[in-house]
Amino acid sequence: MIDTRQLRYFTAVVEELHFARAADRLDIAQSALSAQIQRLEQELGVRLLNRNKRQPVTLTDAGRLFHAEAVAALRHIERADQIGRLAARGMAGIVRIGYVASGVSSGALSALLRDFRLSHPNVRIDVVPMETPRQFEALDGGEIDIGIVRPRRQYPPGIVATIVHTERLMVAMADMHPLATRRKLTAHDLKDQSFISPQFDDDEGFGEVLSALGAAGGFSAFLDYRVRDFISGLSLASAGYGVAVVPESMSHFTQPGLCYKPIADFEFPVHLALASRRRELSPAVRAFVSASLARSGQASA
Repeated sequence: MIDTRQLRYFTAVVEELHFARAADRLDIAQSALSAQIQRLEQELGVRLLNRNKRQPVTLTDAGRLFHAEAVAALRHIERADQIGRLAARGMAGIVRIGYVASGVSSGALSALLRDFRLSHPNVRIDVVPMETPRQFEALDGGEIDIGIVRPRRQYPPGIVATIVHTERLMVAMADMHPLATRRKLTAHDLKDQSFISPQFDDDEGFGEVLSALGAAGGFSAFLDYRVRDFISGLSLASAGYGVAVVPESMSHFTQPGLCYKPIADFEFPVHLALASRRRELSPAVRAFVSASLARSGQASA
């Protein structure tokens, strides 16, 4: 079996075209170098070098072919060694990230990725859109390493999360809606409206936001349409099925027949959190989490 030492010895002889100079370069005895080259030729069953005491060493046809492959192999080995060492320090590897739609519309995800890429250019990033409850399942099952999620009061066992982005709320509605002509709205203006919101069960989703909005406006908000994500809610709102209370960043999503209005007297910040496994083994994933938390400078969600 050929080893890397034999490849290094052979390429040194080819580069020097002289056994004595190659031996000096490698800091070994010339006899030991000659023995290694002979052993290599025996293992391959072919002569690689033409030896003549009065003339420089030359390559045989087989030697030329073998030399090209030997150089490539050594480069691959060197690269593998570098990547392995980088991976051990979290400087190489792969990080798989799930995200909710507003992770993109808010710019939060791209900001985290941009900063991380500058400091960890050899780490590969895979991103996949995924609603918050599904992300927790994917984290637990190892399908993703990081989740950009809507915060929860309580997280599944083994999952931790930190707030990385905060923004205010707006109301999306059809441009033919009676309230669409107003520059801004109050919470009370939304009394008697049909609301559209992502809501996965009684404890998850935007139900808490609607309750707070109703309290601010002196009414009980009724959720007419439960959707899986904000994009679906905006589609219904633009068609006139109701109004959707959404993060301000979703106003970047435009489509015919849709408009957005601020709520002047309703201060209810909404957050995005970075979720990960509590006992993460991957150095690259740990590096991403550390870099993201350092950037956000915020406490655990």
